[in-house]
Amino acid sequence: MILRQLFDASSSSYSYLLVDGGEAVLIDPILEKVERDTALLAELGARLVYAIDTHVHADHVTGGGLLKERLGCRQVAPAVARVACADVHVSDGDTLRFGGVELRVLATPGHTAGCTSLYAPAGDHLAQVFTGDALLVRTCGRADFQGGDAGALYDSVVGKLFTLPDETVVYPAHDYRGFTATTIGEERRFNARLARRSREEFIELMAKLNLPMPKRIAEALPANMQCGCPDEVIAEVWP
Repeated sequence: MILRQLFDASSSSYSYLLVDGGEAVLIDPILEKVERDTALLAELGARLVYAIDTHVHADHVTGGGLLKERLGCRQVAPAVARVACADVHVSDGDTLRFGGVELRVLATPGHTAGCTSLYAPAGDHLAQVFTGDALLVRTCGRADFQGGDAGALYDSVVGKLFTLPDETVVYPAHDYRGFTATTIGEERRFNARLARRSREEFIELMAKLNLPMPKRIAEALPANMQCGCPDEVIAEVWP
């Protein structure tokens, strides 16, 4: 399986292109990066099967709708997120297949009510999990808007993600300090917000963060509830 980690500097966001047997999925695509991503697909000779959003993003507009329009892929969103325009609505325990690879859907709410992670068990590659904003490198997503719940986030990470094999490679949706990946074993030992902290301690910590709202939240949330493709949003990028 080919894996490409793709970065958007304006939002410190990662997208992930996975290719196997000529078929591809793109996890957390970004509208402004559609041209880059379609060019890479062409270079790799891959057909995009799914454009997957791990949750309804508040800091960028998804490229899923435009990718569907241009390439004919199916757009995937968590069922709990209630993105009615998505083609596939996934829930905990579902699977998405491309080439010879199986992605298992893990519901990991807390950052938002609809957050989802995608787990690729070990095969001809190490086990991998794409954690969206639930688990980041040495930290985690915030839990103070969009149906966020710190207790649910703790349960998702400690009770579900931390039960995966230690060697599982973790690929987050964001990083603000230059990290690209980590492992479940590392985060169980060294995550500054979660390691050796009780559920009650974690909830108290998260309540005191007092973070500013994402700069593009007023634009991004309504656009992403429409699969990222209202005409006025696309026109800004593709006049």
